[in-house]
Amino acid sequence: MNVSDLRGILAYIPQFREKVFVIAIDGAIVACENFSNLVLDLAVLRSVAIKVVLVHGIAHQLKQLAVLLDTDLSDTTGIGVTDQKTFELSLMASSKVSFQILEALSSSDLKACITNAIVAHPFGIVGGIDYQLTGRVKKIDVPFIEHLLQKNIIPVISPIGYDGEGKSYRINSDAVAQSVAEALHAEKLIYLCPYPGILNEEGKLIRELDVAASQEFHKNCSKMLPEVIRSKLEHAIHACKNGVNRVHVLDGRMDEALLSEIFSNRGIGTMIYANQYESIRQARKKDIGAILKLIQEPIEADEILPRKGSDIARDLPFYYVFERDNQIVGCIAIYPYPKTSQAELGCLSVAKNYENQGIGRKLMKFAEKISSEQGFKQLFLLSTRAYVYFMQKGGFKEADPSILPLERKIKYEKNGRKSKVLYKALN
Repeated sequence: MNVSDLRGILAYIPQFREKVFVIAIDGAIVACENFSNLVLDLAVLRSVAIKVVLVHGIAHQLKQLAVLLDTDLSDTTGIGVTDQKTFELSLMASSKVSFQILEALSSSDLKACITNAIVAHPFGIVGGIDYQLTGRVKKIDVPFIEHLLQKNIIPVISPIGYDGEGKSYRINSDAVAQSVAEALHAEKLIYLCPYPGILNEEGKLIRELDVAASQEFHKNCSKMLPEVIRSKLEHAIHACKNGVNRVHVLDGRMDEALLSEIFSNRGIGTMIYANQYESIRQARKKDIGAILKLIQEPIEADEILPRKGSDIARDLPFYYVFERDNQIVGCIAIYPYPKTSQAELGCLSVAKNYENQGIGRKLMKFAEKISSEQGFKQLFLLSTRAYVYFMQKGGFKEADPSILPLERKIKYEKNGRKSKVLYKALN
């Protein structure tokens, strides 16, 4: 870990201190080699005063028991019909996983408690099918869980719910995690599974989706997803609609996956978010250092004109920054020329780690919107090396330098860079 990594982590600690993270661990992750490392990550979260609630699945262990005992299962997910035999094996699998988790947490000096905090009712008869011992979450015993958290005890919650008459039911663990996160008003719900996250139709990882985009993706593409991932996507959407700010789906088999997802803007899995976690705002005096850092490499590559801190301070009203998770990862300047009803797009730069994520296009669209709202009829820019990008991604067209406002044309001829002049008409 280098100094910049450590600084990045430290920036998140005040934001997450005393917040609740519900971490849902698939049974397959408890069984994998990386589980001991994952427990160390949990210890790190607890050390920075993040309140952790664990919810675990049992599908992997249930399948193993069925093979061992040479028996058939009516369902492994907690969604289908749970017959008596399957339910009895579910209890065995749940007990095994819960105690595995307790043993692992004890090895890192973390106090934990297996809970009966899920009040359940039978799933019932749906479409003429009796789901027998499959249950649904009726209520979460929030005071019980909060009491444990106040005592620095990690609640461990299994996919078994209990009613007021002493009956138990098998419940889907993704649904349990969603319900717990909503009831506790959790800052994050994190699903750890044996998949890298949610993949698109081309098999590439989707880094982030807001709720609307998640619903659209689920509507059009969910059939191509593995059942494990489809379930998590569905419950993530519900959680975000009901007060959970962010839901993460990531590969729990990867070392340091949990910390990498939580303590970095980019993360390694898929994040589904309810609130606007990225924004463009006008630059402030305290942002000058971050802007200088952003434009250093483009200046060295002769992509933009050299600027000093004093130059940015002088033109600060024209600068805007792109923030993600309260960190500046992009900037742009919009210079007005009222006499000719033109505006100039300048100093567009995106941090190297955040390239190819559409941030540049968002900044260009923002420049168009602001310029149009201020009554300008044309947006122009000068570029020596990135002109193809602006033409392909921003729809700009090449023009003769004669279109430039007089004062800008004088500067253009004086610096001798022979930049290409691009323009775009505004509505």
